[in-house]
Amino acid sequence: MHDQTTTTFPQEILDEWAATGIDLPAVFSLGALCDRMGIRIQHASADRVVGTLPVEGNAQPYGLLHGGASAVLAESLGSTAAALHGGPTKYPVGVDLNCTHHRSVRSGLLTGVATAAHLGRTTATYEIVVTDETARRVCTARLTCLLRTAD
Repeated sequence: MHDQTTTTFPQEILDEWAATGIDLPAVFSLGALCDRMGIRIQHASADRVVGTLPVEGNAQPYGLLHGGASAVLAESLGSTAAALHGGPTKYPVGVDLNCTHHRSVRSGLLTGVATAAHLGRTTATYEIVVTDETARRVCTARLTCLLRTAD
């Protein structure tokens, strides 16, 4: 089991967000699920978010990476990017997620890269590519988020 600390963002990301007026408490943590899974953010902008996920602790009973873990990584990275695109007055709500699993993985650290495919006024869509430590594609996902106005 992973530690229960808050998912961390590099300080330079936090400084950049603070300078834009983004509400840090709303985006600082990816939430308890990501904390339990060990997801960490390396880079974050509205156009591109990079994060990692350990295979250890996120495997199915057969020892392979659980497909749902790839989906959680994909939605977390894409939603973080959509939150940055929406800015301080909007928040993302995932409305469509699809994942294609290309190969199995038993160990190591996966890297996910969410890249903007569409950045609109009310929706944002991202392609998320998950690779293993040898840069082999493990999963390809697409996430579309509705950008809701904060109440």
